[in-house]
Amino acid sequence: MPLTTIKQIVFLPLVLLLLATACSRPFTRSAGYVYLQKDGRTEKKWKLVWKDDFNAPILDTSKWTRIPPGKSDWNRHMSTHDDCFRLDSGYIYLRGIRNPDTTADPRPFITGGIYTKGKFAFQYGKIEIRAKLECATGAWPAMWMLAEQNKYGAYPKNGEIDIMEHLNFEHKVYQTTHSYYTLDLKQTQKPPHSGTAPFNRDGFNTFGIKWTPHKIVFTVNGKETFTYPRITGVDASQWPYDQPFYLLIDQQLGGSWVGKVDPQQLPVQMIVDWVKLYQ
Repeated sequence: MPLTTIKQIVFLPLVLLLLATACSRPFTRSAGYVYLQKDGRTEKKWKLVWKDDFNAPILDTSKWTRIPPGKSDWNRHMSTHDDCFRLDSGYIYLRGIRNPDTTADPRPFITGGIYTKGKFAFQYGKIEIRAKLECATGAWPAMWMLAEQNKYGAYPKNGEIDIMEHLNFEHKVYQTTHSYYTLDLKQTQKPPHSGTAPFNRDGFNTFGIKWTPHKIVFTVNGKETFTYPRITGVDASQWPYDQPFYLLIDQQLGGSWVGKVDPQQLPVQMIVDWVKLYQ
């Protein structure tokens, strides 16, 4: 048999397999890292398309970046210092600690957080994060999402999705959407933009959302806890959630909402087991 024919026989099944795999995917990709859920997937079975189980000895920098400090309440104490991060036995520990070197950095305490900005984003799907939240006065662990692209303008016009926020020693978590509609137009009840849910304060919990073109359903341990729907007859800024978002997971400390930090209760940690995206 001619060599050309043999190559064709071997190559053709491979091409067909690759085409079949691409067609069966529930997403398309944009810019190589943005997972866009295909139309008509809402009622179909979820497929796992992206995950990190933190089994590697170091942070996977193809997926995550350590969050740098900023000037807002949430990132005022963020740091890339190694003491704020630990990977061990399949967990990542995001730590709020007393600053070990106030000569180089005058802040009294520093905290660790990671985000996927510029490395992983998605539009629609189900994302779940399994983690344990430690408690302390002034502790404010959060899992949340911001727009990857600047579709509508400066914050808050592109919206924010808070999968989970926890304050101090409370036995509940907060699940919220923020946007120009809720913050600037003050439309927080048409529809309600926030809810709370109980959780196991002493163990691991799974926090998540199921996000479609029509609603965002918040969950805790697989149970639906709060829904933010897209509605008609209101200002268009009510639904900026028609674009890709990236993920932030951070152990925040202090601020106008959570209150002052008690340094005597540090360190405090958010211990993350895994992150999974389904579409």
